[in-house]
Amino acid sequence: MTDTVSSTTLWQNRKCLFLCCLVSMANMQYGFDLAAVGSLQAMPGFLKVFGYRDPSSDTGYAIDSTVQQLITSLLTLGSFVSSLVAGYFSAFLGRRHALWLACVVNAVAVGIQIGTTSAGVLYFGRLLLGFANGFLVTFSNIYTSEVAPAHMRGVMVALFAYWVNIGSILGALVDNYTQTRLDRLSYRIPLACLYIVPTLLFFALFFVPESPRWLLHRGDKQAARKSLETLRGAAFSRILSPPGGDSGDEVGSASSTTMGPSLLELEWVEMVKGVEEEKREQGNVAALDMFRGVDLRRTILCYCMIGCQTASGVWFLIGYQAYFFTVCGITKAFQYSIMNTCFGFLGVNVGMYAIRELFGRRSILIIGAIGCGLCQLASAIAATVSPSTLPTGKTLVVFTALFMFFYNGCVGAASYPVATELVSSRLRAWTVGTATSLGYLLAWLVNFCTPYFINPEHLNWGAQYGYIWAGSNFVCVIFFYFFMPEMKGRSLEELDEIFAARVQARKFKSYHCLIREAARIEAVNVKVSPDSEYEKN
Repeated sequence: MTDTVSSTTLWQNRKCLFLCCLVSMANMQYGFDLAAVGSLQAMPGFLKVFGYRDPSSDTGYAIDSTVQQLITSLLTLGSFVSSLVAGYFSAFLGRRHALWLACVVNAVAVGIQIGTTSAGVLYFGRLLLGFANGFLVTFSNIYTSEVAPAHMRGVMVALFAYWVNIGSILGALVDNYTQTRLDRLSYRIPLACLYIVPTLLFFALFFVPESPRWLLHRGDKQAARKSLETLRGAAFSRILSPPGGDSGDEVGSASSTTMGPSLLELEWVEMVKGVEEEKREQGNVAALDMFRGVDLRRTILCYCMIGCQTASGVWFLIGYQAYFFTVCGITKAFQYSIMNTCFGFLGVNVGMYAIRELFGRRSILIIGAIGCGLCQLASAIAATVSPSTLPTGKTLVVFTALFMFFYNGCVGAASYPVATELVSSRLRAWTVGTATSLGYLLAWLVNFCTPYFINPEHLNWGAQYGYIWAGSNFVCVIFFYFFMPEMKGRSLEELDEIFAARVQARKFKSYHCLIREAARIEAVNVKVSPDSEYEKN
């Protein structure tokens, strides 16, 4: 793009960035639950209620493995189901109301878990909480993708990884301060903290406009226009120069009537034209449209992108790093786990800067997959050369920290920006929702199968299991290099045009789109009155 849309800064887009931060805060819930609830099963207060007496244990209590599996897997199952049906709910709820529904369901689920002493009721609460989490993750990322300016979309959608890491750090810290309690508050306090984010989000959503693209697909142009104006603010009131002219004049200058349309007007017309083109060519939305025509390619790429999160081996390390540290004689396994989460948070910040200022999506993903693969390979080699020794434990600590940096800074930060912009606007809820479901399914599969690889009673690979994940990371590198298109700086409507033209992945960056020029010509004839009504001259 050659216009000045791409020259607007984060500060000029601060209103949209702030609103996206509020919505992306929903992802903190996922990170907090992942870190906090997993550690509850080692707390005496929790074991007294949901475990059984075991004199041989350090705490005097133990927990049945089936209870452990259900507490974790039912949350994943609930998230899988809600993400799978997100497209159906999106058709009539929209993004904001779906998030409101998730906040209400979350409150009910957390209340059930805090109040019960029955394992069966706890299972139901976990399943219900998973349903809420699936909606929070899916719709928050869809919303930020649809409302962010094209050149800021990578940063704003990458807020997903930012908030997940903050949630993980806070969850680990809360557990660290309640684990020594011997009463029920040891686990009820972390569970009660699951009220905080959805409550803040519930009230914040009153100040967040609905996605203008969703409103346009619903046929409500007036509300869509008002939403876009709220999101963009003064930064997009600047006037664009006609091709070959000077740029940068503000609205109200002497030449504003002859120079060109405002940034807001150009984006609005392009958005309207894109939605109208979709409706004219594809008609009404059906879920199976994801697997038809040009949308099939977009769906496969989206699914593969979410699948690459699991292929990095992140669930293997998140779930079992403390176990490997302990086996190797690392005495501060819990503290090192918190340290690695902080390294991941550092990686997210570096990755968000790199996406915005340095690299495109494709380059970030390739760097991340190479880094993750080498870290997995180094850990596996160390475990092969000298298994279950202190030097190996120290090596695992170092390379696990580096892995979390590369994963969160590259693959984690870029995955949802890429996944959400790969798909068409009319199918975004369906495609991203089912892709998120696939991610939950793969995460569950890894957690279910990993014990059979690392347990001494089975294959007894231990940390050598990393060889498999090193290989899968290098497969991801090949996929990113040959099949992943570069979409940095492209509007969602431009991407629709490029995919419709069936452009090869390697030629995306150089492809010249016509929709922006057509929108510029049409926007010149659009006059905006002070009350934000518009009409064709």
